[in-house]
Amino acid sequence: MAVEILYFASLRERLGCDRERLDLPEGVDDLAALIDFLRQRGGDWAEVLGGEQPVLMAINQEMAKPDDAIADGDEIGLFPPVTGG
Repeated sequence: MAVEILYFASLRERLGCDRERLDLPEGVDDLAALIDFLRQRGGDWAEVLGGEQPVLMAINQEMAKPDDAIADGDEIGLFPPVTGG
């Protein structure tokens, strides 16, 4: 299964890329599994995607939850946690 991942705002800056196309291994079929897969890269990936504040996610421009399924050809958006004051 192939997906396109878009990284926004501080995630883009910390990870050094704004998008990538990935062929996912079997078993990476929801957003939680995708985040775990990306965290296995280590370094900033593990830190940014495994931090105290969860990353916000979207599938095909619709906000999504970690247990939402992903499918071949999906566009996944990853956003930093929202801060405000």
